[in-house]
Amino acid sequence: MRSIRSDRTTRAIIRDEALRLFAAHGADAVTVRQIASAAHVSPGLVVHHFGSKEGLRQEVDQHVLDVFEAMLGELTGEGGAELLDPAAGAGSLSEAFAQHLPADSPLPSYLRRLLLSDTDAGRVLFRQLYELSRAALDSLAEAGLAVPGRDPAVRAALLLANDMALFLLRDRLTEVLGTDPLSPDGMSRWAPEMLSIYAGGLNAAPPLPPEDTL
Repeated sequence: MRSIRSDRTTRAIIRDEALRLFAAHGADAVTVRQIASAAHVSPGLVVHHFGSKEGLRQEVDQHVLDVFEAMLGELTGEGGAELLDPAAGAGSLSEAFAQHLPADSPLPSYLRRLLLSDTDAGRVLFRQLYELSRAALDSLAEAGLAVPGRDPAVRAALLLANDMALFLLRDRLTEVLGTDPLSPDGMSRWAPEMLSIYAGGLNAAPPLPPEDTL
């Protein structure tokens, strides 16, 4: 992310290894010793930098919030109103996130744990995502590209819930589809179906691939 300073200090390495382990196993199941081993430092150095595992977890949460805030800032900048516009080809928050994050990023897994946790960081992140969805819907409605519905707040929440399902159910969807929905191949299957439903409902046919339209 251009908005996040690229740092590889010892503190950042510890934070990033903690993020990876927390995403894979949950913060409660990971020990300071495991984090230290992954970062190739002593447990005492972890405590020196962060005070405790809880202090490290809070820094990981804040780092994730900073990354997503920078990402959302890019999405809501110039052209961000096209986020949910089928004609623009972007289609969804999940697709935009998939384009911004490397395939091996632990952030989607951590996002899932964070959104389902009873923490301030989880609530703040969901609120940010909801406000983005609401702003995108409002912008599209003003441009005549969408109808806000009788209850715009619920419609924006519904769109967000559909997008977040890719993160929350990623493993189960991979099992039934045979493809990671957040991978390029998975998104190429997911996006046309999703966009056709957004544009015309369940009776709409997905657009043909470019080679079939010639």
